[in-house]
Amino acid sequence: MTKAIKCRLSSLLGERKLKISDVTRDTGISRTTLTALYYEKGDGISYRVLKELCVYLNCSVGDIFQVQKGDDPHE
Repeated sequence: MTKAIKCRLSSLLGERKLKISDVTRDTGISRTTLTALYYEKGDGISYRVLKELCVYLNCSVGDIFQVQKGDDPHE
């Protein structure tokens, strides 16, 4: 089984009681980009967006993205 990268943006925003519109307004990151990340529909993220999110949420990359382990113990 392959490993997947999970985006935790929805959890982080929920913990902070923030909406996508708040982040868009405060960071300038497009709503389309944030919505794709929020619902884990995106195929990638730019370093600029990642940096802006980390600064805005006062967190690290590892707080936003996590690698999910597969079932195979040899991975």
